[in-house]
Amino acid sequence: MSFTTTIKEEISRIKNTRLESISELSGFLRNNGTCTDSSIDLVTENATVAKRIYQLMKDLYDITCEIESRKNMNFSKNNLYLIMINEKVDFILKDLSIVDENGIFLETPSPYILDSEDEIRAYLRGVFLAKGSINDPKTARYHMELLIDEKKEAEFLSQLLNDFDLNSRVLSRDKGYMVYIKVAEKIGDFLRILNANQAVLYYEDIRIYRDHKNMTNRLNNCEQANIDKIIETATKQIEDIEYLKENLALELLDDKTKEVIDYRLKYPEASLLELSEIISYETGKPITKSGLNHRFRKIREFVSKMKGKI
Repeated sequence: MSFTTTIKEEISRIKNTRLESISELSGFLRNNGTCTDSSIDLVTENATVAKRIYQLMKDLYDITCEIESRKNMNFSKNNLYLIMINEKVDFILKDLSIVDENGIFLETPSPYILDSEDEIRAYLRGVFLAKGSINDPKTARYHMELLIDEKKEAEFLSQLLNDFDLNSRVLSRDKGYMVYIKVAEKIGDFLRILNANQAVLYYEDIRIYRDHKNMTNRLNNCEQANIDKIIETATKQIEDIEYLKENLALELLDDKTKEVIDYRLKYPEASLLELSEIISYETGKPITKSGLNHRFRKIREFVSKMKGKI
């Protein structure tokens, strides 16, 4: 079972008030199926969603929908469930704010459909049941999308989502428009808006695990980069020392610098901080990382001057 299916089945069990049911059905019908003067045909791949729509229609309008199961011809193993409404069609379309009093299609629902935050949440649930999907965070990148036919509806939905600070965007597709969210935390917030509480727990557990794993990888990469830098620095210092040896120039250095050279050759893989601690401990003469770096810089300058004269 896909993560999207799990979410849809969970939110299909939510108990609504009458007004919330109207808002949810409005969101679903506006973005699903075909409406005529005499019938409303709705389609879903999810049997639980089909039962949800059937029950809401019965509770709100005292009608019995017909449901047919058909073979999906779009290379999907799931069946399609066709929900056919042949009673009170005109009243239902007007009551759900799909058309106005003159039967003209409304590009966006009337304000009473979204009169409270709970009704807005219900409307978004209806849209998600009709056209929504969310990638499983365990197996894919973070992504939530609503595939919407009409531009006005897509822009309207994006604005509703962004009123909840979800950073949604609208992208034009070959067939319709995609309203999407890519930010992991915002997708979790969207699931909370749907009241998909079990899905939130699953999603957040995976997201926290992935974030922790990514942080660990970044720390490991950073640590490896630091190790590489330490080795590179020590290698250059040893090359300078070997050059001085080959050119019999070590005797030209002062005793403190010679001491640093001896310790670098003795501990070739130590970082400057580690080397400063070793020298301080073994000689009883404290030296800081900065002081040690200063001495190696003097060696580098001395070598550069020698190379310039040769």
